[in-house]
Amino acid sequence: MFPIRDTNRTHSFPVVNWLLIFANTLVFLFQISLGLREMEAVVNIFGVVPARFLTASLLAPVSLFSSQFLHGSLLHIITNLWTLYIFGDNVEDRMGHFRYLIFYLLSGALGGLAQVLSGPTSHVPSIGASGAIAGVLGAYLLLFPRARVLTFIPVFFLPWLVEIPAVIYLGVWFASQFFSGMSSLGASSGIAYWTHVGGFASGLFLMRSFVRGPRIIAVEHRRDRM
Repeated sequence: MFPIRDTNRTHSFPVVNWLLIFANTLVFLFQISLGLREMEAVVNIFGVVPARFLTASLLAPVSLFSSQFLHGSLLHIITNLWTLYIFGDNVEDRMGHFRYLIFYLLSGALGGLAQVLSGPTSHVPSIGASGAIAGVLGAYLLLFPRARVLTFIPVFFLPWLVEIPAVIYLGVWFASQFFSGMSSLGASSGIAYWTHVGGFASGLFLMRSFVRGPRIIAVEHRRDRM
């Protein structure tokens, strides 16, 4: 499943969401300007390396935040930032700009810690904004459960567009990440599933502490657009 757009209207310009998209893009452009050896060095230094936490390395806590702005491929960053573009504006609208920024970074850091706990002796670095974006998805699920997400689903190589309630779309996404994470325990995987699971759970837990005004579930508004 791939999200195309949601049906929520925002009431303020998502300045932080756009700044995060811009910052991630800028860092990725810097990454691809490097040679292979320099790229590997950046990933090893600023990525989350679980074993580093066992040695009380000063880089360990820093990497929980720096890793959020690094990506491994063009497809990796496109899928992450597209998801952030679709869901992040509504969450920022409810939280306010500064609260949203703190929420985003904290969710990403907690997602990184979940990945560390899933394999504390691993020396493989993990990078990407997935944990922070998963936190945004967790908040979105609680704030807008009845919103609908226009989703692309390939069926026998044919495009199928269908509107799915956010609670179902995000619930299926989380379940897929959780069970993939369970199956990857004790094995090497190119995807940091526990970063996704930890980020999403953090978003669920932290959301009510960051939403402005009365802490109630938002009523979604359908956009008048095609």
